[in-house]
Amino acid sequence: MECATDPTRIPPAGPDGARPIFLVGMMGVGKTTLGRQLAAALGREFVDLDHAIEARCGVRIATIFDIEGEEGFRRRETATLDEYTRRSGLVLATGGGAVLAEANRRMLSERGCVVYLRAGADELYRRVSRDRNRPLLRTADPRQRIVDLLARREPLYESVAEVTLDTGDLPISQVLRNLLPLVQAAVQAHTT
Repeated sequence: MECATDPTRIPPAGPDGARPIFLVGMMGVGKTTLGRQLAAALGREFVDLDHAIEARCGVRIATIFDIEGEEGFRRRETATLDEYTRRSGLVLATGGGAVLAEANRRMLSERGCVVYLRAGADELYRRVSRDRNRPLLRTADPRQRIVDLLARREPLYESVAEVTLDTGDLPISQVLRNLLPLVQAAVQAHTT
């Protein structure tokens, strides 16, 4: 499967550029929704990594999984993450499994402020149970799959997080109000 890629169209982060913000966490935790609003509140550009991969490949993530398997998708994810984490002033929502590769965790930790958005398995299941575009939930027991994924990934999210915030069942506006001062303090701490 061929995907369009042009690393020259993504400018590298300058030493004086605004420190990028990377959102990590499980599927359904609100990285895309919250990321858009966070970027707007901070006057930054927003990018959803999965959407960027889909735009390059011209197909949905589920189709990439069908054709190349999870391993093929993860290779594409790492290459795209490498490009976008080099951009300054960006709010980037990663895919739920982006933290699985050690190289990805290193890129995230070294290149920006990592925010772990956290929610429990029951809340995550409630949010994604009807979503048919989640290849990892194509199983007889999707709720148990979420429990298993969360158990495996949570220590990885925590290992890269500079800021951790529980999203719970709060309205997105309240989560944003809670997150803004935490992110601003973390980003500011690196500029002084």
